[in-house]
Amino acid sequence: MDDKVLVTRSSMPPFEEYVEMIRPLWESHWLTNMGTYHKQLEVELKKYLGVPQISLMVNGHMALELTIQAMGFPEGSEIITTPFTFISTTHAIIRNKLVPVFCDIKLSDYTIDEDKIEELITEKTVAILPVHVYGNVCNVKKIQDIADKYNLKVIYDAAHAFGEKIQDTGIGNLGDASIFSFHATKVYNTIEGGAVAFRDENLYKKLYNLKNFGIRSEEIVAEVGANAKMNEFSAAMGLCNLKHLQQNILARKDRIEYYIDRLSGIEEIKLPDFRNAEITYTYGYFPIMFNAEKCGKKMRNYVYDQLRLQNIFSRKYFYPITADAACFKNKYKKVPLENARYAGDNILVLPLYPELEYEALNEIVKSIKKFIKN
Repeated sequence: MDDKVLVTRSSMPPFEEYVEMIRPLWESHWLTNMGTYHKQLEVELKKYLGVPQISLMVNGHMALELTIQAMGFPEGSEIITTPFTFISTTHAIIRNKLVPVFCDIKLSDYTIDEDKIEELITEKTVAILPVHVYGNVCNVKKIQDIADKYNLKVIYDAAHAFGEKIQDTGIGNLGDASIFSFHATKVYNTIEGGAVAFRDENLYKKLYNLKNFGIRSEEIVAEVGANAKMNEFSAAMGLCNLKHLQQNILARKDRIEYYIDRLSGIEEIKLPDFRNAEITYTYGYFPIMFNAEKCGKKMRNYVYDQLRLQNIFSRKYFYPITADAACFKNKYKKVPLENARYAGDNILVLPLYPELEYEALNEIVKSIKKFIKN
């Protein structure tokens, strides 16, 4: 390809639309601190996601970190989570002086293996932190049953599942809280941003304090907090992008159907499955998993490298798994995470975004078929 084809590209509204949206900011000079657009976006997102409460944040990581902090878990408590996720999920636990306990995943959909959670529970366990991976929804009923049985909190990392529904219920209604990322690479973005969806009204006040230095009024700082407020430019981008979200989702769906139609039947790769009738998908990612037994352990890396030579940039997402990140210095190397490590070694996420040309899609498909055949 002459032009670079990146794994994703930020969705943006028409330039003039965004300029008109931010024009009033030059009149008000109110650029942050829960301004008009911040408040408006909270209202719109509550409606779109169908959730009772929402708190906007500067990014998805701070949304997760502050939510865990707001739960008030004792230092040294354990949170059962998945290692097959973006490193932020694990960091948010550790930065709260809590202990991540890694549970293996299912190779069917790459989400946490709910049948292995219970055996990891100890007297120190306080919560389960599952991740909806690539838009695949976890087994939420089984997870909630376990949490209820042991009186645990459930915090969902829903960064990959914004706007999705399960049996017509917004994904943000699950567990005690659900975290969303509005990073520029996501299906829906606010340039950079995030949010927490939840039911408990008391959590809103706690999160407000934590994201705003603990400031409650001009003279009262109620508790020690951070600075995690979304600014007005980001909120304005979010309001604009929300108007175009559905057409972007449909464009993503079309390109995924193109991939599936042309890559189906190749026994060396496993394609994602979007046929669960209970789920309303938003089509954020297109991961393929190479069958190492059929095509060798090096095939994923080989295809990745060969595509780069053609100016096509895929992503090894997630590699390495978070438990094997260099910063942990082999601390978790002996934890039995066979499925997660297999997925990390063999999954490749292919380029996907609404404007991706079909010529580029065809080149990607042809190349993958050729590499496997050769």
